[in-house]
Amino acid sequence: LDIGTGKITEEEMKGIPHHMLSVYNLGDEVSVIKYKEDGEKAIEDILSRGKTPIICGGTGQYIDALIYDIPLPPVPPNETLRKELETYSTEDLAERLREADETRYQAIDNHNRVRIIRALEIIDTLGKVPPLTASSSRYDMDFYLLNPSREILRERVVRRIAKRMNQGMIEETKELIIEGRTREEELKRYGIEYYVIAKYINGELSEKEMIEVLTNKIMQYAKRQQTWNKKYLPFAKLIEVQ
Repeated sequence: LDIGTGKITEEEMKGIPHHMLSVYNLGDEVSVIKYKEDGEKAIEDILSRGKTPIICGGTGQYIDALIYDIPLPPVPPNETLRKELETYSTEDLAERLREADETRYQAIDNHNRVRIIRALEIIDTLGKVPPLTASSSRYDMDFYLLNPSREILRERVVRRIAKRMNQGMIEETKELIIEGRTREEELKRYGIEYYVIAKYINGELSEKEMIEVLTNKIMQYAKRQQTWNKKYLPFAKLIEVQ
């Protein structure tokens, strides 16, 4: 059960069934609540067959929603507010979130436009984003936390970028541009990779610059993930990555 984005090839799967991959299309509105509902169905299906699901991430908030009894904010979509917020750049939205709720700002991916808008939507209704505190785990589980050095992490990030390029991510971005998905904010919504690759396609970045920018952006995201993961340290089993 993969919590995150990206395609996995048949060779990479090594005959192991993977769930919740490529289940949504670009542009689909997918909330934590929606992912929790779909993820729980996959988990229950796996358990019903006497198998053990392995939840792999990725995004800590989505993992927490699946494994803990967490009350998610019952705030319905506010289409009027969303239309207003869509007129702002992602950077302006992130700054607006920082001013409104510093704690949520520090925890969120500041390039993820969808999550920032959702956070501002919740703040507009509740005044702030309630902390997602969990009373107990819903399952009997073991928790493993990879602990790579910064050097190894950067090496893996560079390798992953090269792999995604070889798997056709530049061509995929070109297709989005041909479809008319050229707005900077829309491309960032799909993922920072699409936005950076689009700048390369448009001649604003060289190939070397594109790789450098992607590497730095993904490393920044990984650092935010590591900050989130610190809360798991009291009970997680650390695995040193060689």
